[in-house]
Amino acid sequence: MTRLADQHFSLRNRLFRAVWIVCWTLLATWTPPPLHGWRCAILRLFGAKVGRGVRVYGSARIWYPPYLTLDDGAVIGWQSVIYCQAPIHLGRNAIVSQYAQLIAATHDVDAPDFPLVARPIEIGADAWVAARAIVGPGVGLGIGSVLGAGGVAFSDIPDGAIHIGNPARFLRTRQSGAKNPSPHALNEMPAPPGHSPHR
Repeated sequence: MTRLADQHFSLRNRLFRAVWIVCWTLLATWTPPPLHGWRCAILRLFGAKVGRGVRVYGSARIWYPPYLTLDDGAVIGWQSVIYCQAPIHLGRNAIVSQYAQLIAATHDVDAPDFPLVARPIEIGADAWVAARAIVGPGVGLGIGSVLGAGGVAFSDIPDGAIHIGNPARFLRTRQSGAKNPSPHALNEMPAPPGHSPHR
């Protein structure tokens, strides 16, 4: 892996990431959940584009802040992995739940030296990546779409669609204005715009 790192990332990039990891560990990982503003300030200092009302938990692991854009109200849950070797963009009020992973790079398995292949990820406004779900390189989640808990998406999910499973498959389209959900479903339902269960 060291050989691959030397091949794909400059010394400056690797030194930047080393400083980033140290600073995030010392200044953010231990901080109480309500200190989102402080953690967002650290992300901005390291080059991330962070909007208003963004929530990022200290246990989240972010690979390279300059490749991260978080629009107003976006949420990155605890123990999530934002592997931004290519740009990752979370739209307004988008949610990445606990233990979810956004992985913007892979390797060419047909090449003898496994060269890096990095592709951007786009999570649309009001979309939800549920707990332990994985979004692969180059994937886009449409506006208001849902990748269910534990789902694995390696292709795009259209606006308003709910996909589940591994590989993720279409379940149904979200109902607009649904009322009286089951009490057992309250913690699993996508948050309405402007609200997040992580806040």
